[in-house]
Amino acid sequence: MSPEELQRIQEAIRIEGIEGWIFSNFQHRDRLSDVILHIMPETTNSRLWVYAVPARGKPVKIVHAIEAGLLEDLPGSTQVYLDRDDFITALAPLRHTCWGAHFSETLPAISYLDAGTALLFEKAGITLVSAAGLIQRFKGTLDTQGIQAHEQAARDLYDIITIAWEEVQDAYTHHRIITEGELRSLMREEFHKRKLVTDHPPLVATGVHSGNPHYDFCGSGAPLQAGDVVQFDLWAKESGPKGIYADISWVGIFGNSAREGVTQAFTDLVEVREAVYRFIAAELEAGRPVSGAMVDTKTRDLLTGLGYQRAIKHRTGHGIDTECHGYGVNMDSVEFPDSRLILEGSCFSLEPGIYFSDFGLRTEINVYIMHGKPHISGKDRQFTLLTC
Repeated sequence: MSPEELQRIQEAIRIEGIEGWIFSNFQHRDRLSDVILHIMPETTNSRLWVYAVPARGKPVKIVHAIEAGLLEDLPGSTQVYLDRDDFITALAPLRHTCWGAHFSETLPAISYLDAGTALLFEKAGITLVSAAGLIQRFKGTLDTQGIQAHEQAARDLYDIITIAWEEVQDAYTHHRIITEGELRSLMREEFHKRKLVTDHPPLVATGVHSGNPHYDFCGSGAPLQAGDVVQFDLWAKESGPKGIYADISWVGIFGNSAREGVTQAFTDLVEVREAVYRFIAAELEAGRPVSGAMVDTKTRDLLTGLGYQRAIKHRTGHGIDTECHGYGVNMDSVEFPDSRLILEGSCFSLEPGIYFSDFGLRTEINVYIMHGKPHISGKDRQFTLLTC
C-alpha cells in the first residue's frame, strides 16, 4: 500500500466519522481486503490476520507467529500472537471504539466478514459498523485518470456495437443465416483487437431469449428470425490494473420495422431512462443528496405509471469501477437496497429494462459525476430502435 492510498483510506474514515477501518482475512475468504491491501492470492493465509487502520496515526498489524511476515509490506506496527488469548489481547487497543468492517445487511457484494470473526471482535470490546461507505469512497469512485479509462472503454464498446449491427444488417439484406453465437464471437474478436478484457462474454439474445436479462447459451446459440428483437449487452475494460469498465446495452430489430407493441415499449423505456437522468442532474444541481435507492424508486414509479410494473425484473443500475459490478453506489431500492449517496467520482449504469413472455428490452448508459454534475460516457445514447 502506498502512502497515498493510506492517506485516502484515512480521509474516508474521517469523513465517515468513525475510529477506523478493520481489515481481516483467513484463507483469503475476504477478497476485498486482499484487493485493497494488495495481498496476492498465492500468499499463504492459514491463520487469521487483522490490519486496523485508524482515522489518524499508524495502522496496527496483528499476525500469527508462523506467518509473521504476511503483512510486512504494509505500513504500521506489528503484534504477533500465538494463541486465541494473545489475539484478543492484541485487539485491546481497539476496545470501546467504532470500526468499519466488511459486512452489510443489504449489500452482499461487500459482506465478507464471517459471523464468527465478528463475534470475536465484539467480544474484544470493538463496536462494528458496515464499511459500505468507506468502500465506496476508497474503491467505488473514480479520479480523473479513472474517468479517462472508463471513457475509452465506453468509446470502444460503442464502436463494437456499430460493427456488430452492420453484420446484422448485412445478414438480413443478403438473406444470410446469422446466429447469436456468431455475433458474440465477432464482439469478442473486437475486444481482443482493442486489448479489452471482460469477466464474461457479451450477451446476445434474440426473440424470446431477449426476455431473459441474463440469457446465456452454449455453442452457436439461436439464429435470428425476421422481426425478432435483438438485445446486446457488453461490458469490458482496458487490460491492466488501472482499467475501468464500461457497460452498455442496445436493442435492434432483425428487420425493417418492429412489430406492434415493441416500438411503444422501447419509446417508453427511453423516456424513463432520460427522465431519471434529468432527475439526478436536477437534484445534484439543487444541492440535494441523491441515493441509489432514490434513483431506483424514481425509475420504478415511472415504469409503473406507464403500466409496466409486472415487467420489471431488476434494479436500475450498478456501480462501475475496476469491476463491472463495482463497489460504488447501486441504483437499487428493492433487490439490495442501497442508501449510499451518489458522490463526486461515482460511476454507475442506468439500465431500466422491461421483460415480457415473448421479448424484452433494456437500454443502458453509463453515468459518472464530475464537478458535481452527471456526464454520460461514450458516444450518443440510443434513442431509436436499430433496424435493418
